Amino acid sequence: MNLVGQPLVKQQVMKGVREFLENQNPMKPLVMSFHGWTGTGKTYVSSMLIRHLFRDGLRSPYVHQFSPIAHFPHHEQIEQYKENLKHWIQGNLTKCGRSAFLFDEMDKMHPGLIDVIMPFLGPSWVVYGTNYRKAIFIFISNAGGEQIKEMTLDLWHAHKDREEISLQDMESAISKAIFENPQSGFWKSGIINEHLIDFVVPFLPLKHHHVKQCVINELIQQGLEVRQDVVEEVADSIPYFPEEEKIFSSTGCKTVASRISFFL
Repeated sequence: MNLVGQPLVKQQVMKGVREFLENQNPMKPLVMSFHGWTGTGKTYVSSMLIRHLFRDGLRSPYVHQFSPIAHFPHHEQIEQYKENLKHWIQGNLTKCGRSAFLFDEMDKMHPGLIDVIMPFLGPSWVVYGTNYRKAIFIFISNAGGEQIKEMTLDLWHAHKDREEISLQDMESAISKAIFENPQSGFWKSGIINEHLIDFVVPFLPLKHHHVKQCVINELIQQGLEVRQDVVEEVADSIPYFPEEEKIFSSTGCKTVASRISFFL
């Protein structure tokens, strides 16, 4: 896996998915929520998981993606969206219990909408006549990114390695942030309150050497020669923060692929 600089993700997601798939009789669906700044690997990891689990990957009829902008654009239609979403999930779980549901950009989701799927996430045996315990739900969000950034920065100032970060502290800070933020799709959400998310997964901001690794991976993927000067120039062209120390990439690895051609 070409995921760079995310020890907590590898530790949590791989272990969680493996244990869930090995359990022939899970008590509830697997529910994961990915949080962090743009370009840190959230979409990459969710796509990789889906490709691993379903032969046709994201094109599989058993994989369902929801985007607030594409599927739920108008706030005044929220009650209709709730009804549609409930029926959509219920119908697809009836067809295949081992379905996956991806909710993109949860930070842009209308507050209150997502709670309609609460009955599908808990440890009940049957919901609306549908056996749903083998389903996988993944929420993807930039919300909580500020808390992750601050905690990672504090760690760096304390001269500690990112592997030393406390997963428990970070999970707690993210959950609190998204529950209390009116701009978050999880604002005052029963999904948070009832602890229905199995794994709150923090994606840490990436440092300069992580970005260089992303450049190398991208060059290899494009079938191009890995030239050290190109790797350095692309990595140096990306903005970093804080302003003085310039430790972490402001855009993660998101713009790496589009920048490479400028330096060849």
